[in-house]
Amino acid sequence: MKKGAIRKLYREKRMDLSEQERTRLDDLLLIQFQSAELPFIHSLLSYWPIEENNEPDTHLFTEFLRFRNPELKVCYPVADFSTGTMQAVATDIDTTFTKQDLNIYEPRDGAEVDMEIIDLVFVPLLAFDEKGYRVGYGRGFYDKYLAGCRSDCIKVGFCYFDPIPLIEDRDQFDVPLDLCITPRNIYVF
Repeated sequence: MKKGAIRKLYREKRMDLSEQERTRLDDLLLIQFQSAELPFIHSLLSYWPIEENNEPDTHLFTEFLRFRNPELKVCYPVADFSTGTMQAVATDIDTTFTKQDLNIYEPRDGAEVDMEIIDLVFVPLLAFDEKGYRVGYGRGFYDKYLAGCRSDCIKVGFCYFDPIPLIEDRDQFDVPLDLCITPRNIYVF
C-alpha cells in the first residue's frame, strides 16, 4: 500500500474505536511499554495526543518514565509551519499548553532543548510497516527532526494496530522507528 491509502484507512480505523476501546488499548499499550527494555532515560521528547485524531494517550507513557526517573527532562515539540521544522521545548509541572494549528497542543513557553541531548522520542503515527517505517500525517516534521538526532536516540511509536507488510512509497528522508508498541507486541527494528 502507498502512504495516501494507508493514511486514509488507518484514520478511519482509529476513528471507529470507541472511547472505551481506546482506554482498554491504551492500558495494554502501557503494559507493553512498561515491559520494554529501555536504558535509563534522561531526556524525552513526547507529544500531546490529539484527541480529535483518537491518538494513543502518550501522557500515560510519559508519566511512567517520569515515575522511573523523577529528574527526567520532558520536552514537547513546537512546530514552525512556515519552515516545516520543529524544536523540542523543555517543560515542567507548571507549563501551560495552548492548542495550535491542527489541534496540536504546544508549550506556551520554555527553553529550546538541543536535539543532541534527547535520549528518547515518542513519534506519532497512523500505521507502521514490518521494517519500522511509519505513516504519519504527511508533513514530515518528525522525519526532519529525527534526522538530526543522535544515532543512539531511541525512536518509539505507539499503534493500536499491527504492522502492515510494507509501505510501498517510502523515500530516502523517512526515518525508521527503533521500537513500535502495540497492545499485543513490542516490535524491535
